[in-house]
Amino acid sequence: MGDIPVDLEALARWMDRQGLGKGPLEDVTLLGGGTQNILLRFTRNGRTFVLRRPPPHLRKNSNETMRREARMLAAIADTDVPHPRLIAACPEEDVIGASFYLMEPIDGFNPTVGLPPLHASDPAIRRRMGFSLVEGIAKLGAVDYEKAGLAGFGKVDNYLDRQVARWQAQLESYREFPSWPGPDGIPGVARVAKWLETNRPENFIPGIIHGDYHLANVMFRHDGPELAAIVDWELTTVGDPLLDLGWLLATWPQEGAAAGAVGVQPWDGSPSADELVEHYRPRTARDMSHIEWYGVLACYKLGIILEGTHARACEGKAPKETGDKLHASTLGLFERALRWIA
Repeated sequence: MGDIPVDLEALARWMDRQGLGKGPLEDVTLLGGGTQNILLRFTRNGRTFVLRRPPPHLRKNSNETMRREARMLAAIADTDVPHPRLIAACPEEDVIGASFYLMEPIDGFNPTVGLPPLHASDPAIRRRMGFSLVEGIAKLGAVDYEKAGLAGFGKVDNYLDRQVARWQAQLESYREFPSWPGPDGIPGVARVAKWLETNRPENFIPGIIHGDYHLANVMFRHDGPELAAIVDWELTTVGDPLLDLGWLLATWPQEGAAAGAVGVQPWDGSPSADELVEHYRPRTARDMSHIEWYGVLACYKLGIILEGTHARACEGKAPKETGDKLHASTLGLFERALRWIA
């Protein structure tokens, strides 16, 4: 078990104290992998568990992120939002060297990895998949976050007012990598920022945001087009849920689409971005008249996040190939933003 990045004996002892079965942990399998969060699937007493913990090399906020994810999954447990069911969480870091939680396994597939024959063979199913994707965030945005025990989970005051300055500062911080060509390497970055500040909606209704909502962060049911679960909750907060819809629009493949847009093959049958907006509209009490603004903000924010890897790659701290690819995605996102504001 040397390649399993979790102390299984310590985990078993902790599970004993939680009353989660007895005996050895069996069929231990690492899911996914790489530098991202660790997912470990195993069985005990015939029950299957999935453990989620931060990567082996902890970032400064890794444990806090894990605690926030677990708190969010606990908060939405009794809602109709499709999500991984939380079994138990360990906020302490001394059990296995990091905070972690256990969840139920999800019976589903991620569409960006490949569509099963049922979904690959039927454009009508792919069309419905796009609409179920929208329904997932509509349900999430409809949850009363205060009743769910999430008051104080995010900074709601001036949430929209803070966005541009927050991400401008992030972009400027990349100057710590002297080999990075700087923000001038992103055409339109200043123009998009100015447009966002000038056209910002005056108010919003706070709610839960997933924070990174696109096709790569959901799982669909094997037997049809409905969502099995929304996964990867590390950026979740309380803010303006319309940003999740904007994020979906920013990443949705379009004619002459941005490089690196999140899509599936085959794509025909999938709804257009405009159809996604129209499907969301009757499912929310929020004012949709500024939805383009949220799409542009998502392009701005995601583009700046991806540019961080390019900046590190310029300095030799990330693979050049990855940095080049993500920089191309950033350029595509800003081109899309400029088209929207034109």
